[in-house]
Amino acid sequence: MPRPPPHPTLSIRVRFGGDDMMGPGKAALLDRIAVTGSIAAAARDMGMSYKRAWMLIETLNAMFDAPLVESSRGGTARGGAVLTERGRAVLEEYRAVEQAASAHAAPHLRRLHGWLRRSAEKSQTMD
Repeated sequence: MPRPPPHPTLSIRVRFGGDDMMGPGKAALLDRIAVTGSIAAAARDMGMSYKRAWMLIETLNAMFDAPLVESSRGGTARGGAVLTERGRAVLEEYRAVEQAASAHAAPHLRRLHGWLRRSAEKSQTMD
C-alpha cells in the first residue's frame, strides 16, 4: 500500500457546468505561462505536449468572457504569451478558492488523516 502524504492536501476543481471547469492543471499552466512568457516553455516545464497546452489555453479562452492568455507568433525572438488582465484575475480567484478551502478543511483533513490505516498502525507501534 502506498504511503499517505505527510499531510493531506486538497485538489480543487471548479465545475461551471457542461465541460467548463478549472482545476489544478489549468491553473498550473497559467502560472507557468506567467513565469516563462511562453506556452511552449510552460508545456515543457510541466511535461506536457505543446498541442495539449494550446488546447487547454483555447478551452480557457473560450470559457471566460475575455481571453486569459494572449500569444504572439515569431519564435524565440518575438513570440511569446502573456496572461491578460482577466487571466491574472481568474488565476487569483482560483488560488483564493484553494486557500479558503484548505483553511476551512484543515481540522477535518487532520481527523481523516489520523484515521488512515498507516497512521493508526504507526501510533500503535509508538505506544
